Amino acid sequence: MAARMDSNLRPGRLYFLDWLRIAAFGLLVLYHVGMYYVSWDWHVKSPFASPALEPLMLLTSPWRLALLFLISGAASSLMLAKQQSRSPGQPGGNFLRQRSWRLLLPLVFGMFVIVPPQAYFEAMHKFAYRGSYLEFMGLYLRGFDGFCRGAQCLTLPTWNHLWFVAYLWLYTLLLWALNRFAPRALDCAGAWLSRSSTPALLLVVPVLWLALSRLWLLDRFPSTHALVNDFYNHVLFGSVFAAGAVCARAGAVWLRLSALRWHALPVALLGWAIVAVLGFGFRHWNADHRWRRYAVEAVFPVYILHQTLIVLLTQALLPLHWPPAVEGPLLVLATFGLSLMGFEMLRRVPLLRPCFGLAPAGAEKPQQFVPSLTDSEALPTHALKRPPTLGS
Repeated sequence: MAARMDSNLRPGRLYFLDWLRIAAFGLLVLYHVGMYYVSWDWHVKSPFASPALEPLMLLTSPWRLALLFLISGAASSLMLAKQQSRSPGQPGGNFLRQRSWRLLLPLVFGMFVIVPPQAYFEAMHKFAYRGSYLEFMGLYLRGFDGFCRGAQCLTLPTWNHLWFVAYLWLYTLLLWALNRFAPRALDCAGAWLSRSSTPALLLVVPVLWLALSRLWLLDRFPSTHALVNDFYNHVLFGSVFAAGAVCARAGAVWLRLSALRWHALPVALLGWAIVAVLGFGFRHWNADHRWRRYAVEAVFPVYILHQTLIVLLTQALLPLHWPPAVEGPLLVLATFGLSLMGFEMLRRVPLLRPCFGLAPAGAEKPQQFVPSLTDSEALPTHALKRPPTLGS
């Protein structure tokens, strides 16, 4: 793919962000399978849980979700730019309505159809619940608050892994509001970044911001994924979403990140890999492929389905008492396989397509990405000028 990068490098095509998003969500499946086997708290736990995998999982923790929010911010910004060019008098056009439909409907559907099995088995494992699933659903729908063990309580209903969608919608709303009341703000910020994106700005500033935020905020504002009372996560994910939105309007920044990719590797080893990932991704993955459109369409439904499938598979395999070295790879393969099978089935049911963030059947096929992880948009008309080469 790298050999074809230069021929595909033109304004309006940032294929590498699609590939990075697909890869990041693939990594998320591996991470959630790993959560079954480590000592950290999760919905269900393997009887063989131990700290053995934790160092490997920690390697992705500082950047995995931040990268997804950055890509989503870029996607939102590009879609706003396209709609604004079509309707100059209406900043944002129908952007908010489309994004709300493509994000909030899957969130609500997921909370009441996809996620409850996770909460059911969590209640069984952590709180010794022995009722049927139908009985549990009665408790789930009325917001039962009696599943508690000391200070640990199971909140019902819950969005579990779909918290990402709720946060993404909130940041999309804020971006729309900014564009509505200051329609030139993103273009001006992008133009400034194109002029001012020095190595220090692209490497040092992100590291300082994220490191200081973690040192000053995480202990005082622990992660909750509850949307409210989650100040540290909003500082982290909101800032990288905003950074992605600005980078999308600064065409030259991608070339500068590519030039800095080798310089960013030591930074990645210190715990912050986004600059390196973006630089290498732009250099080697900025090309189209016949599988890209399929994977771009599949990634959001697979994300919605995967964690519930992991929990169900772990419970199905539990009586076999297989060691993690055998069971773990099977869980990974089965999760990917069943998620893709689910996608293949639901994409053929018009009523279910919007519940998983898919456009109506027969709608215009996506060409690149949007924040629901299923569409694509074009880059605004900032010229891409190659900066001085800092490394190969």
